[in-house]
Formats: sequence, structure tokens, C-alpha cells
Amino acid sequence: MPFLLQVDFEMDGPYGEAMVQAFEGLAHSINQEPGMRWKIWTEDPEHKQAGGVYLFDTHAHAQQYLQMHAARLTQAGVRNLRSKIFAVNEALSAINHGPVALH
Repeated sequence: MPFLLQVDFEMDGPYGEAMVQAFEGLAHSINQEPGMRWKIWTEDPEHKQAGGVYLFDTHAHAQQYLQMHAARLTQAGVRNLRSKIFAVNEALSAINHGPVALH
């Protein structure tokens, strides 16, 4: 069963293309994390929030990544970090074209 990790936090920027420039290397490194299948990057410049939604193959991998990521963000001065791990119902998600199949 796959697990979805949702993370968001306050961030002053950068956003848009500047965010791509600043975090492209990080984006590539995230692909090497154990059990990580994909990430969708999120940003809301108006409310100064950023984050992401990740799909992991196990709860343990999602939790492991969250612990590492939370420490990294805290060290970088990020405020008000929020996170949640959800089990994914693959059958219902498939009906709605959710990209969650791990096979």
C-alpha cells in the first residue's frame, strides 16, 4: 500500500521560476530518497507558503523522509511546519486517475 506525505510551511520565497532555479538540485536529490515514487511541489506566494505532496512505497519510508526533511527545514529557519502521512486507497484513487499504483 502506498503512503502519501503532505508537507507545508511558511516561506518568504523564492517562488515560480526563481524557485526552480533555487531548488532544482534539491529536486533531483529527492529522487534518490528510499521509497519515494514522486513529489508534487506546491507554492502559494500570496500567503507565503510552500511545500509538497509525496508518494512513498511504505509508511516507514514516508516517516523516515519526513524526519530528515523536517530537520533540514528547521535548520534552514522554516517556521510553522505542518505534515501528515496518509494511507492511500489505491482502488478508489484509480477510478479518479490517481497516479498511485506501485506495480
